This record gives sequence, C-alpha cells and structure tokens, in this order.
Amino acid sequence: MDIWKGSSDLKLLMLLMLLSGLLPHVGCKKHLVHRSLASYSSPSCVSDPSPILHEFYRPGDLVIGKISSQAFALLLETNFSEPPSEVLINMVPKNYQHILALTFAVKEINENPTLLPNVTLGFHIYDSFHSAQMTYKASLNLLSTQHRLITNYKCDFLNNLIAIIGGLDSWISLCMVTITNIYKIPQLTYGSLVSGLTDKTLFSSMYQMVPNESNQYLGIAYLLHHFQWTWVGIFTVDYANAERFLQDLVPVLFQRGICYSFIEKMPKWTYTERMFNLLSSNLATFSSHMNSNVNVFVVHGQPPSMYYLSYFLHMAGLQSSIGKMWIWTTHWEFESSMTQRHWDMHPFQGAMSLTVHSNEPPGFQRYLQMINPFWAKEDGFIHDFWEQAFNCYLKISSMGEGENIIEPCTGKEKMENLPGFFFEMDMTGHSYSVYNAVHTIAHALQTMYESHTKYRAFVPERQLKPWNLKPWQLHPFLRNTAFNNSAGDTVRFDESGQLIGGFDVAKWVIFPNKSLVKVKVGQVDPQAPSGKRLTILDERIHGDTWFNQVWPISVCNDNCYPGYRKQQKEGQPFCCYDCTQCPEGMISAKKDMDACINCPPDCYTNLYHNECMPKVISYLSYEEPLGISLVFFAISFALITAVILGIFLKYQDTPIMKANNRSLTYILLLSLMLCFLCTLLFIGEPKHATCAFQQIIFGIIFSIAISSVLAKTLTVVVAFMATEPGSKMRKWVGKRMANCIVISCSFVQVGICTIWQSISPPFPDVDMYSLTGKILMKCNEGSILMFYCILGYMGFLAIVSFTVAFLARKLPDSFNEGKFITFSMLIFCSVWFSFVPTYWSAKGKYMVAVEIFSILSSSAGLLGCIFFPKCYIIIMRPDLNNKEQLIRRKI
Repeated sequence: MDIWKGSSDLKLLMLLMLLSGLLPHVGCKKHLVHRSLASYSSPSCVSDPSPILHEFYRPGDLVIGKISSQAFALLLETNFSEPPSEVLINMVPKNYQHILALTFAVKEINENPTLLPNVTLGFHIYDSFHSAQMTYKASLNLLSTQHRLITNYKCDFLNNLIAIIGGLDSWISLCMVTITNIYKIPQLTYGSLVSGLTDKTLFSSMYQMVPNESNQYLGIAYLLHHFQWTWVGIFTVDYANAERFLQDLVPVLFQRGICYSFIEKMPKWTYTERMFNLLSSNLATFSSHMNSNVNVFVVHGQPPSMYYLSYFLHMAGLQSSIGKMWIWTTHWEFESSMTQRHWDMHPFQGAMSLTVHSNEPPGFQRYLQMINPFWAKEDGFIHDFWEQAFNCYLKISSMGEGENIIEPCTGKEKMENLPGFFFEMDMTGHSYSVYNAVHTIAHALQTMYESHTKYRAFVPERQLKPWNLKPWQLHPFLRNTAFNNSAGDTVRFDESGQLIGGFDVAKWVIFPNKSLVKVKVGQVDPQAPSGKRLTILDERIHGDTWFNQVWPISVCNDNCYPGYRKQQKEGQPFCCYDCTQCPEGMISAKKDMDACINCPPDCYTNLYHNECMPKVISYLSYEEPLGISLVFFAISFALITAVILGIFLKYQDTPIMKANNRSLTYILLLSLMLCFLCTLLFIGEPKHATCAFQQIIFGIIFSIAISSVLAKTLTVVVAFMATEPGSKMRKWVGKRMANCIVISCSFVQVGICTIWQSISPPFPDVDMYSLTGKILMKCNEGSILMFYCILGYMGFLAIVSFTVAFLARKLPDSFNEGKFITFSMLIFCSVWFSFVPTYWSAKGKYMVAVEIFSILSSSAGLLGCIFFPKCYIIIMRPDLNNKEQLIRRKI
C-alpha cells in the first residue's frame, strides 16, 4: 500500500518517523551496553538541524515532558515539494501560566522531604505552536536524546522521560498520543479530547485531568433552564469536536424545553490564505445572528478559540453583540494575543462559563510574583512572553529598524499589572489541571517505590532505581492514584482514566482597564442526585455592584402569559408559538402552558382565566371584627349579669329582694347569664360537638329564662288575687307554684330536644354553591321541623308571658314589676318575630350572626327591663329600699 496517499498530517508523521528511527533506517548504531548513568555517546549522533524555538529543560532523575501551546502560528499552504514554512504571528501570554504551574509543582515535590525523597524530578517543555506538525516534532524530540531528533537511539545525555503532560487542544493530544501510545508512555492531557480518544482499548496510555465532558452539557442545559433562556444560538469554533458536542448537547436542551435558532460552525483557519476568505464569506451570516432576537449564545471551542471569535468580532465591527450573553464550555479560555491588546472586549462583559473546578495552591501567587525575564536561563519561553505581554523589548539586536519606538524592558515589570486577558494571577482551570497532573505522577511514583521497597528489601540489586524505571511500569499505579492536593481537593481517576470531579459556573467581569475577574456563581456536581446537580448562587449574580447590567431575556417570542395557552406555529421549532386564550371554564396558571386545565370543585375561574381562585372557607370566626364584636358583647352582658347577681346576693335580705321572690330572681339571672355565654358556641369553625349542642343548649336555657319570667308574672297576679277576702288563691302563694312552672315548662323543651337528638341531630355541613367563591361551613339542623319546634315552643312561652304581663300591668305593685315584665316581653317578642325573615334572607356566617344578635338583644331586653330598676333602687336610692316604702306604695 502506498503510504503517501494519506493526509498531509499522516505524510508528515511518516516522514518524521522515518527520520527518527521508528521506521527502518540506516543511521547510528543502537547502543545495547549500559555505559553510565549520565551519558551515551556516538560519533553518528548529530544535532537537530531545526530545533524548536521554545523549549524549557531542567534535568532530573526522572523527567516529566510537556507540550505547551504558547505561541500561535499560521502556516502557508504546503504541498511537500519544499520544507513547510512557519509564520509566527504572536504569543498567547496567558498560556505561560501552564508552564509556571508545572515548574511550581515540580519545585514543591522536590522540596517535599516525604514525597519522592531520593528522587529529583526534572521537566522538558516544548511548544506546539498550535500546529499538528510541530506537535509531532516536539513529541519525537521528547522521545529522543536532548537536541537529537533520533528516536530509539541513546546519544549523549540520557533523558529519563517518565510521563508526558499535554495537550491543550484536542488535536494536539491526538498528535501526541499517536506517538506516545506506541511506547506506552503515560500521557496526562489537560484539554478536551476528540471523539475516539477516550477509547481505552486503543489509547490505554492516556489519562484525562478533567472530568467527563458530557456532564457539562447537562450543566449548560440546567443553567439555561434556571434563567429561562429558551431560545439560544450555538457557535462551534472547534471543528474537531463539533459533531460530538452537538450530539450530546441538543437532546439535553430539548429535554429542558430549550431550542436553538441556529447552529453556526466556525472552523479554525489553518492557513493564512483562508483567513480573509472565511471573514468575508461569514460576515453577513454572523451579522444576522447578532441582530436576531437571540440574546444568549452557547459557544463550544478549545484554546485558542477565543482568539478566533474575538478576531472575527473585531474585524466585523459588530457592536450589536453588546448586551448579549455568552456561555462558554469548559475548555474555553478568556485570552488575548498581543495583536488584540487594544481591542474592545466589552461585548463579552458578564459572560458565563463552565470551568473545571479549581483551587489556589498555597504559595502559587507568591511564586508568580518572583518571576522576571532572567529567573531561569533554561526558560526559552520567558523572553518572548515578556516582550509581547509588556510590549517592550529585551534585546536591541532583536528589534528591526523602525521598531525602536517600543520602550526597553526593565525586567522589573509586574505580572500582576497585566490585563486579565493576557495573564491571571489566580490559577486558571488548565493550570490547575497541569498542577494536579504533576502531583499525580509524583504520587504514582511514590506508590511504586514503596511497593518495590516492601517486597524487595532483601534483594538490593533488584530494587527500583530511577535509571531502570520504564514509563509503562507506571500505568497500574496511575490508575489507582488517589490523594488530596495542597489546595484540599481530592484527585483520582474513574475506570476510564478520567478525573472524577465537577465543574464551576463562573461569571466573567471586565473592567474598563481590561482587568478580568472570574467570580464563581455556581457549581455542577455530576455525583449529586438528579435535580440537585446545579447550584446557582443568585445573590452573587444579582447582588454585586459589577453585575448591574440589564439581565438578558432570550425567547423566540413573547411568553404566553397566564390565561393563555401555546399554539404551535406551523414549521417552526417548539419554542416558537402563538398564544390563545383559554376557553370558558378553563384556566392556565403559568406562563407558556401547553394546554388549559379545569379548576377543581373547590375553586372557581377568575375573570382573566389565569387562576383557579380557591373558594374562601367562610364561617363566623373569633378573629374577624364581627366575631370579636359579638364575643365582646356576649362576655360583657354575662359579666353585667354576674355583677347584678352579686348585688342581689349581697342585698338579699333587704325588703325589695324579699318582696320579689329571690329564688326566681336567681334562676332568671343565671339563665340569662348562660344565654349570653351560649352564643359562644355559635362562633368558630363548626364541629360535631358545637353543632350538636348549640341549638339544644340555647333552647333549654332560653326556656328556663322565659319560664322564670312567666312564673314571676304569675306570682304577681296570684299575690294580688290572694289579698282579696276569702280568696282561694292563697294556697298558691309561695315558691311551690313558681318552681312547678319553671320545671314543667323547661321539661317540655328538654323533651323536644331529646327527640331531636334521637331522630336527626345537627351536624357540620359544607355549602359550596350558595355564594360564589365561598365555601360556607355551617351547622346543618338535621331535622328542620324539630328546630322550628324549639323556636315555636319558646315563642309560645314568650307570648303567654307577654299576655299575662300585659293583663297584669296595672295591678298595684311596689315597683311596677308587671309593667317592667310587659315591656321586656314586648322587646323579646319583637326581636324574635323579626328574626325569622332576617334569618332566612341571610347567608353563611351572617345567618349565624343574626341568631346570635337575636339571643343577645332579647336577653339584654329581659335583663335591662326587669333588673336595672331594682339595681337603681338598691344602689342609688337606698332610702326607698325599706318596708315602709313598700307598704306605702301598695294600694
């Protein structure tokens, strides 16, 4: 098979492998004899004719390799007829922190006396230049002797490579693993992976220092649903992972009721010639997206996707993007190159992103503050970083003519003064992943050494030494590594070699001086129960002063407000619809309801069809003003009655009390007091007990009171008749007749009540239809006939008492007893005659209030007319309370 019929990347890889010894090649002899720990030499080994510009090497017993993505280059079209030419555009200063995170972690480990105490870690860092070709070359360089691009041959200084960290871009990781997987060298990637790289049967040597990316798509859906953004646009700047991203994200959005207006795939341009073609061909489309009713954009990409998007926005000159909400995926970085130094980044104000959970290792910021252009002579990145980050130059010879307007670097510039788009002092998510990757390798080595020390303590010549350690031996220990780093986070892998963890929801704040602040406003925890995986700190989003911009609303059309239902538009996504008012008798209680619903029986529809109004439970309550007033009057009259009873008991031996049948007076006062208090049974929520006894107690007590009045009236009449000579009525004068009247009249009422309780007693009932919007709670009389029998019997007694009192009103009496009783019974009868029509015209609690008012007013009439005149004589006119006055007033 002709291997040159493949892609250009494959051809380049084959060429590099041919040059480096991976394919049959005649070159320097492969050394088979171990000559020393530090050096292997061969006269055939020659230096790399085209070394990579950016390199950082520090020797050690074991070396950790890393392929960084510091510089950014655009390539001219190549056809393999001549060596590929690279055009270095600029640096990405922010990515320099990834290098410093590795050096800081190595420094921590080497200074830790308990972690790898007898082993010194070194590192070897190359720049990929965001290029597949340079990544292949850097990977081969890591496998070769230093500065010798001859893989499998040990020439000069030994490079004890134990693991490789990288890459930042998924395609860089793919280029790396294509080579490292052949040698089973552990590769700990801290960026996104293209589809297929997670297959452990093909790439068993790869470990991912970020959690499973599919969990972030669920987090994005939760985030959009939380803020009710149902109409979004989707940009994919990462053509490698675009399809997998869309396959994972779109179904999750649909499940949460979110749909998209467009999906715009923006491939990264690889060659300079294509850049302007892409800008011109996509400008109109991009403008239409920015001017649409979509206010929230979900953007998927990997570094340096921010460079491409901001470059496109700047060249297009679109100000309509201001006020839009941008939501980035995990591997997106807020970064700029030196060419974007003066660009306006305000359109990205308030953007939100899902970031890999990160923490700040102790001492990292202090470590960054010590960095200067001359901090490490081996650092091949620092000069270009320093010049481009601070816009100065370190060597005059490096500057061309006409460039002397740039100020020279002093070396004392502070990285903390750099804008956040260029450099952050807080450890970024990618740097945190690199930091954890170094410590993961160190802990795996520690576990390996401890296991070999335990089982080979008595065979010194077989103990594991740095120079006889093979990278593939580290895999079993890496898979089972679990430790707590210095920031307090647990680092461990799942069975597929991915880091177990969650994502932070961050909001980015851009200040006028281009400083950048990342504020954590939430968290996505894949291990949490369903429904609790997203936590949003709303007080941090809306409470801080820098979040005072207008919160965007992103929907396809105006919401269907309560009272309306959605009606799908023909040929439109489900987020686009018309609004139709609910039909009569149905409501929609929420916005954007798919269908109207009927109200339950205990509710009714309001005028706007937007709420099932619960019918108010109505009964005469102790808490409402009417109930409070009735309770006040009932207790007040009861207390007045008690005071009058106390006065009569105190003056019971006075002439006026002796002349007015004290026992009947006491019975009448007690019954009136109970009449006042029995009204309390009518107030409050109807219960079985109150309903069963309120009418019965009222009927019996009132019968006793009226019987007492009747007995009192008949006593006056009999007493007058007994004074005539030869009258036979003298034998009825006394307590016997009064007691017989009271007992017999009351006994009839007790009998009626007993029959009522036996046949059909009262019970609590609910009336849901008499009044609109109210549920009337009342006491159902059970047998309405027995209820009117009680009222009729009391009316009969009242009429008899009134008649007798009226006939006896002109009889001579000491204190006009007959007249007072006549007037009191007139009031009593008037009240209860007006009660019947009023009672039937009232509804609900007002019906109960009418009955209570009738009881209170009729009882008060009896109390006032019969007993107030006597109290006046006893208290105010004691001179009239004597026997002489009584005799004088009698005829």
